Amino acid sequence: MVITDGRQPIGRGIGPALEARDVMQVLGNDLEAPQDLRQKALYLAGRILEFDPDVRGGQGYQIARDILESGRALAKMQAIIAAQGPADGHSTQAPLSIEIHAERAGFVTAIDNLILARIARLAGAPMDLNAGVDLLKKMGDEVKKGEALYRVQAEFPADFRFARELAEKTSGFSIGDAAPSEPSYMEI
Repeated sequence: MVITDGRQPIGRGIGPALEARDVMQVLGNDLEAPQDLRQKALYLAGRILEFDPDVRGGQGYQIARDILESGRALAKMQAIIAAQGPADGHSTQAPLSIEIHAERAGFVTAIDNLILARIARLAGAPMDLNAGVDLLKKMGDEVKKGEALYRVQAEFPADFRFARELAEKTSGFSIGDAAPSEPSYMEI
């Protein structure tokens, strides 16, 4: 069993189009790809590869990294997408959006996943493809007072209003004076 750090969302997007953007950035070895998503995917893929008796413990991560960096993982995803039919050129932007800002300067010390998931659902995710929450800051990031923490996106005015009201009531972010400790993986 592998227990991973769940103190914050993995990647930057919460919602279908935003999550797909993150995954495609990782598969494409994009320098802007969320590194937490990349590392977690490599770690878990490596552990799965090590189920093969011909793969020694500890080699799975390297094999997974080689598959990703060679472009084979992206090619396989593109083949899956092509088999499902052509994409409609979907954007990751919704027509309605608002940025939620830090109330004070400091470091992001905690992110309430339940609050952010609720905001994303109120915005229309996962039913509305572009609706959701686009994280601009993660745990450990330094922020200035008034700096944007995340963006709420919605397709419809009623959904946007409900999501905005909750986000303005409670951002789901805690800002403190010092950065939190680094996340880790634990195996049992």
